Amino acid sequence: MTSRVRKSCLGTLDRSCVEVCPVDCFYHLADPALNEKYGAGPTPQGEYGMIVIHDDECIHCGACEPECPTTAICEDTAVAAEDEELVTITTDRIKALSDADLDKIRCTQKKTS
Repeated sequence: MTSRVRKSCLGTLDRSCVEVCPVDCFYHLADPALNEKYGAGPTPQGEYGMIVIHDDECIHCGACEPECPTTAICEDTAVAAEDEELVTITTDRIKALSDADLDKIRCTQKKTS
């Protein structure tokens, strides 16, 4: 199963998921338009966008799901109808980026964009 990040990550960007990921498959898609479209403000630190999991890098270990304080991470089969559009948008955007662009927004235990 593929893990997805739902809209409850918008305005939160907690990154607890990043801390437990053994393969660094998370990316910060910093797009204020996503927050605006889905009615979420910035984080208390003024950050926009959300964390997204890259399908081709995720090993589907499930370690991230219980760490998310907003329950934003779920298996693709559990994405609610109200989250489908956002999940499709963010997944497509991440897949379209070059390796160099991905490196700029990769979230790791050592570095978050």
